[in-house]
Amino acid sequence: MEISNPLSQDIDHILKHTKALWEDLREKRVFLTGGTGFFGKWLLESFAWANDQLKLDAQMVVLSRNPDSFKTRYPHLAEASGVRFQQGDVRDFGFPQERFDFIIHAATDASAQLNAENPLLMVDTIVEGTRRTLEFARHCGTKRLLFTSSGAVYGKQPPEVSHVPEDYSGAPDTTQLVSTYSAYGEAKRLAELLCSIYQKEYSIGPTIARCFAFVGPYLNLNIHYAIGNFIRDGLAGGPIHIAGDGTPCNSYMYAADLAVWLWTLLFRGVPGEAYNVGSEDTITIKDLAYEVAASFPNSPKVVIAKSHVPGQPVERYVPSVKKAREQLKLDSGITLGEALRRTIKWNWAKEMNIEHRTSNIEH
Repeated sequence: MEISNPLSQDIDHILKHTKALWEDLREKRVFLTGGTGFFGKWLLESFAWANDQLKLDAQMVVLSRNPDSFKTRYPHLAEASGVRFQQGDVRDFGFPQERFDFIIHAATDASAQLNAENPLLMVDTIVEGTRRTLEFARHCGTKRLLFTSSGAVYGKQPPEVSHVPEDYSGAPDTTQLVSTYSAYGEAKRLAELLCSIYQKEYSIGPTIARCFAFVGPYLNLNIHYAIGNFIRDGLAGGPIHIAGDGTPCNSYMYAADLAVWLWTLLFRGVPGEAYNVGSEDTITIKDLAYEVAASFPNSPKVVIAKSHVPGQPVERYVPSVKKAREQLKLDSGITLGEALRRTIKWNWAKEMNIEHRTSNIEH
């Protein structure tokens, strides 16, 4: 019996907004790093769906340190038509003996814990991984690449800058490794520099996606992302905990829209150019917590740990996406409220499935 994909509504949305692009991939090959992470799973979901629905006969090779573990947890992705895995570390993987028409370099670790405890490993993974991937592109003659960078390259956004544009010249504060995740931000800046060098020296210029904040199925709810922590608290029945004072301003793009943007940037983005990827719809962390609470039937209580200090500047992490909107006609089609509803529904279904499997094992 065929099992329906619980993300069919989302991947139909992706296909609807990218259908004109996929002909570029017909009978072609894609090499993907970071295919087992949040971004990677959405790229895999949408690739598999488009490959099947449009009969593209395309192939995707996914680099992973532990393919067997991923195949056990996500068999529908690992066994999708046209998808195969290569075991290896992004820093020193062996080059497949094939030519690839497209490369997506999405391998990174944005963990705040790793940034604090082992920043050298974080820098090494991002920088050496990017260089190895660029060398692979040079080796196999790939001209169309996408590199997923981060809004962290801008450093701390000034309170007076409501939406940070691509030409903002800020930078992470290297004296504050833990609080600003500067090892991560500086490593992404250096990785972007490597992209520029390879474009100048070898005519290999990845399109750069500077990604901000996102929500959706597959998001890890137990790391340093506030929106994930709030959803986790709500799933547990509450209360929803705000670790700070709730004043920082963020914005959130739904994962299905993220996939639309990433595929569009791969196929149509200008090589060597950087594009912000995210939502321009600003919301405070406090208001976000209450919106998450309102998405649950029991409307759990919100607990704020700290009081705001009068006169203290408000932190912001919100992009301007004018460039992507004007050049590539990209926009966000799914509202935050709908994004929360879909994410919560998916996580509820996942928990129920886990409980069902556990019950079958126990009995």
